[in-house]
Amino acid sequence: MINIVNFGYCAIMGLGGYTSAILAERIGLSPWLGMLAGGLVAAILGLVIGMITLRLRGIFAACLAWFFGLALMGLATKMVWLTRGPMGMRVDRLFDTPSNVPYYYLLLAMMVAVYTICKWVTRTRMGVAFKAIGQNMEAARTSGINPVFYRVSNFVLSCALGGVLGGFYAHYYGILTPDMMHTSKTVEVLAVAYIGGRGSLWGGAAIAFPFIFAMELVRSSLSNLPGLNLLLYGLLLILVMIYYPGGFAQFFDTYLRKPKNRMMDYFLNGAYGGAK
Repeated sequence: MINIVNFGYCAIMGLGGYTSAILAERIGLSPWLGMLAGGLVAAILGLVIGMITLRLRGIFAACLAWFFGLALMGLATKMVWLTRGPMGMRVDRLFDTPSNVPYYYLLLAMMVAVYTICKWVTRTRMGVAFKAIGQNMEAARTSGINPVFYRVSNFVLSCALGGVLGGFYAHYYGILTPDMMHTSKTVEVLAVAYIGGRGSLWGGAAIAFPFIFAMELVRSSLSNLPGLNLLLYGLLLILVMIYYPGGFAQFFDTYLRKPKNRMMDYFLNGAYGGAK
């Protein structure tokens, strides 16, 4: 929505995961509170990184965020006394059951909560500013919007949500290594977002579950071809960016949505209100 690409996103998730795991191990904090603490720490670091990087634009801001992500991964690898480095850190699971069904429902609830929060934000003054900056930063600036403030706010919000998700990741798998902060993980997240549709909340949510399931099936079925799933991610991303820059959301609006509904949206929301 605001045209910020954070190549260090999974490193921020990893920070949230390590925060929750370390607090649970050192002071016995509940994993549920640890996940929230992970989101808070990620938001604070996101504020620092955002204030440094988001005064830049385009590829410069993206690369600087990526460098911060690499630095976080390096710290997690080298600080063996705290994180146990590549050996991995054992983490208490959220539910005392071998079944993964409770985690499925929890993840579904988290997805609905995140979608609701983001949907609410888009309807506030801040959401309007996000859209304006994403469409034309200079025009937004001349209309009285502070691009740096709102870009940093957007970055902090995404980092906070990522930190909570990182805590869930840690307590779901029961072990945490610096590999979860690798750039390849960020590529997977960005691929889902772009294929679902940039600027579309429901597009990414709709495509995430079937897409990730298909990719994991490919990886497990063709284990003798490591990295094939990443190759498919890249190929699909290229095809989407060439033929459907708006992703699945654009495809749905073009071919699957009834024309009369599009016309009704035009009159109800206006020519600009319905734009993605």
